[in-house]
Amino acid sequence: MPRYLLSLVVVVTLILTLNSPVSALPSLDEAMKDRAMGSESAPVTITEYSSLTCPHCMAFHRDTLPELKKNYIDTGKVRLIFRDFPLGGLAMAAAMMARCAKPDRYFGVIEILFRGQAEWAGSENPMAALTRIGRLAGLSDKDVQACMQNRNLWEAIQKRAQNAGKKHKIESTPSFVIGDRTISGALPFSEFKKIIDSELKKKK
Repeated sequence: MPRYLLSLVVVVTLILTLNSPVSALPSLDEAMKDRAMGSESAPVTITEYSSLTCPHCMAFHRDTLPELKKNYIDTGKVRLIFRDFPLGGLAMAAAMMARCAKPDRYFGVIEILFRGQAEWAGSENPMAALTRIGRLAGLSDKDVQACMQNRNLWEAIQKRAQNAGKKHKIESTPSFVIGDRTISGALPFSEFKKIIDSELKKKK
């Protein structure tokens, strides 16, 4: 096993149930359902548009998201919806693989992909590296291959990203839609706090 996967054993142990049986790949509708953190009744919704090969997206998930989760998501104030905005074929392949995993494993897969981004995205055989990560998500090698060859899933992710780009004027990742605002870049937690607190005041 590659060194970076060994370094993620703790993450995998905590987030994924590795020994449960593998089920069939999800339907297109199931795969494209929103993946979200937080209560559906949260007063503020943040929609994140992210590319899994984007270093700034990785930095947001590493540095800012834990603070957002602790202070706003876990307290019921914010719901965060993760949307794919893949920049390139490799990012698309990773997004497709993550959406083929069971929904309760999705954010565990995203965590692994971001934490190991430099290794799998920069490897000599990134598809083989994605397949190994897929195994941790309960996907067989054949599952990953079938997922990568699912043209309907590719088109659905691409269409959603294109529509978001037009509607919210998204040109780079990460970008965040909060209320009627589109925010670009991996802003520090302090900046997100100002924006979220302002939105929360509007809801009172």
